[in-house]
Amino acid sequence: MAKKTQKRLPRRREEFTYHGYRIEELQAMAMNDLLPVMPSRARRKIVRGLSRDEEHLLGKVRAGDAQIRTHLRSMIVLPEMIGKEIEIYSGKEFLKVELQPESVFHYLGEFALTRRRVAHGTAGIGATRSSKFVPLK
Repeated sequence: MAKKTQKRLPRRREEFTYHGYRIEELQAMAMNDLLPVMPSRARRKIVRGLSRDEEHLLGKVRAGDAQIRTHLRSMIVLPEMIGKEIEIYSGKEFLKVELQPESVFHYLGEFALTRRRVAHGTAGIGATRSSKFVPLK
C-alpha cells in the first residue's frame, strides 16, 4: 500500500470574525443589536434577563477590575469581556483564563473543566494472573 502524503498547511493568522463581524464591531454594538447575531441559547438567556450576580460580574468587567474571580460558570462570554483575564472556579480551585475572541458567546464553565483525566497505574499485589501482564513495550 502506498502511503498518502498529506501536506500541512501553515496556520492562518487572519483576523477573527463572528458571522461576518469583527470583534471590534461586536464590542461597539448595543445588546439589542447583538441579539440577532447570538446563538439561540445565549439569546434566550439575555432576553430572559441576567441574574443579579451576573450583572455584578459584568459591572466588574466594565469597571476594569484587575482581578476578577467568579463561580458563575453559566455566564455567557459577551464581546465586552474579550481580552480580560478572569479566574473561574472549577469546583476545587480558581483557574485563570484569558478570554480570546474565539470564546465569544460560549459559557465560562467551558474553559474551567471540573473533571480531570484519569491515568490508571499498573496492576497491584493480589491482582489476577491476566491483569498482571504488562507489556514491556
